[in-house]
Amino acid sequence: MSGDEDTRERLLEKESLVESEEAERKAIESEAEQLLDEVENETFSAEELARQLEEASTKARENWDKLLRMQAEMENLRRRTDKELQNARKYALERFVKELLPVIDSVELAVGAASADAPDISKIREGNELILKQFLSVLEKFNVTVLDPVGEPFNPDRHEAISMQPRADVEPNTVAQVFQKGYLLNDRLIRPAMVIVAQVDTKQAETDQQA
Repeated sequence: MSGDEDTRERLLEKESLVESEEAERKAIESEAEQLLDEVENETFSAEELARQLEEASTKARENWDKLLRMQAEMENLRRRTDKELQNARKYALERFVKELLPVIDSVELAVGAASADAPDISKIREGNELILKQFLSVLEKFNVTVLDPVGEPFNPDRHEAISMQPRADVEPNTVAQVFQKGYLLNDRLIRPAMVIVAQVDTKQAETDQQA
């Protein structure tokens, strides 16, 4: 082998060795870059978790503050409601009492008129009629209805029969007479009307048959 060929071979070996070293260096650099990327990604994930944790903590504090405010508002509302209910129970009859005051004034005037040395009976009667009218007006304002069922069919839900009376001029099972009026409050029975109920007049019926 000539000197030139030997030199050429050694040069080729060196070039091959350099290429091999270069390829190995690139491979190491590639692995290093990949490892660096992985480290950077892990660092970013940790930062992201820390950020999310801080956001969650802030949200939790906000929700807790809202809850405390809602509890305080509910407590204030409960106190106001309790006070309003107490006042409602305490002064429920205030309007009713105010409406009754003129009636009381009229009663006092009537008593004074009846106590006079020479009372005028007609004026006393007029005064009593006025008082009764005032009473009924007050009751009407508070949705109280008077039951005066003369001539109406007997209704056991609103009438209480105290006796039966044979009547030829009134249909059987009809209210012939009201002994005591009844009252409704908002259509709810407060007191039934005490009534006398008509029944068939058997004697009159027999007389009619004989005739």
